[in-house]
Amino acid sequence: MAERDLGAERQDTDQPLRALRPRTLAEFVGQTEIKERLQVYIQAARARNEPLDHVLLLSPPGLGKTTLAYIIAHEIGGHIKVSSGPAIERPGDLAAILTHLSPGDVLFVDEIHRLRPQVEEILYPAMEEYKLDIVLGEGPHARSIRLDLAPFTLVGATTREGLLTAPLRDRFEVVFRLDFYRPEELAEIIRRAAPRLGVDVEERAAWELASRARGTPRIALRLLRRARDVAQVAGANTVSLAVAEETLSMLGIDGKGLDGLDRKILEVVIDRFDGGPVGLETLAAALGEDPDTIAELYEPYLIALGFIRRTPQGRLATDKAYAHLERTPSRLL
Repeated sequence: MAERDLGAERQDTDQPLRALRPRTLAEFVGQTEIKERLQVYIQAARARNEPLDHVLLLSPPGLGKTTLAYIIAHEIGGHIKVSSGPAIERPGDLAAILTHLSPGDVLFVDEIHRLRPQVEEILYPAMEEYKLDIVLGEGPHARSIRLDLAPFTLVGATTREGLLTAPLRDRFEVVFRLDFYRPEELAEIIRRAAPRLGVDVEERAAWELASRARGTPRIALRLLRRARDVAQVAGANTVSLAVAEETLSMLGIDGKGLDGLDRKILEVVIDRFDGGPVGLETLAAALGEDPDTIAELYEPYLIALGFIRRTPQGRLATDKAYAHLERTPSRLL
């Protein structure tokens, strides 16, 4: 599988993690139902000598959307072009990308919900008919021409499904929603990654790191890398349980995988707003954080744990959140 150096290229923000990514569906750990369905769709498309239908991947960050895009390209035997919604600023940027694709290639667009309306408009015929409509000139002398595109597969990814326009979402034939990973799956990911990082990892250490990785492979691998640092400084080449526990303590990650900002979110909702409900903008202002950061990076896991509930009035702390912080709900006082 090769990558092409075209315009609007999105740089991988975590190069060390990229080297740890699986290349095939067989190597991909977790998301069993998605893998099984995807395998069927890929085999059928290859048997028909057709491109795979366009795929939309939905999940919080770090659950494997980018990895699956690369795997799809590898499995169907095509090249992959990687970009993102904010990077494709003008219709001409998208046109340059699309016209350089070869038959069977994959175009991966991360943060696809952030495509500009004028860009999204020319994407529709490209997805449906492999056609590109270009307007030449301006005013009364403007004319439109239609170019044929090579059959390709668009893989879109987003953490904000609600921000996708209905016309764009409807053009994806295959929609997958990735779930948080179980600790045993994350432990397997850690065990497989350790040799590539040049370190051994004890079974109990792998489980300890996995159980506090917020159900997210990206975080599990980062914890492993930090544990490797701690082991190296201690003169060891094995991540033991003691090393894992020291690493987690150093990073301020508690038994549920919550870090300092997670706990601060819960504390602000409980202490400043009597457990809520509190609106996202108000909560973000109280924390001094960006609302999108809270909504995309922190809330999904807090909701998955049952610590936060979204209501029409705002965010509400649950009894589980009070118990985790060892607080008594105000309604019981």
